[in-house]
Formats: sequence, structure tokens, C-alpha cells
Amino acid sequence: MDEAIIKRFYGLYNQDTPDNIMPMSIGKLGNSSVATVPTLFDLVRNGKIENQEVQKGDVVIFASVGAGMNINALVYRV
Repeated sequence: MDEAIIKRFYGLYNQDTPDNIMPMSIGKLGNSSVATVPTLFDLVRNGKIENQEVQKGDVVIFASVGAGMNINALVYRV
């Protein structure tokens, strides 16, 4: 599902999806449901996920799917 969200977003702008564009925390932290979005953003901003960074002006897509179909998604300019 996560990959489909990213692929569709880039498809809206007729662009190929870059490699390593989607950081994930499930392998390290497990499924934290709605807490995934703020936790992952904090990890990326503090350089705790290899090869991932955000800079002022970047557009970031946040999406998480949890148990019971809790779905969170938003687009944010840093």
C-alpha cells in the first residue's frame, strides 16, 4: 500500500519514483499505527535513518495504515 501511494503521487506529475525515497520504521519499531508518522518524521529529521533527510522546502508525504484500518495520510512542505 505504501509503495502504491508513492507511485501514484509521482505519477500525477509524470515522474518516475526515485530509489530509496520511502523510509520505513516497521522493521525497527514494529507497527505503531497512528504513532508511525510523527515517530518516523522525528527519526528522519534527527538523522537516525540512513540515507534519508528532509530540508526546508521539501514536500513530504506521510502515510500509515494500522490495525482496524486506521489510515493517516497528509502532504506537508517542510
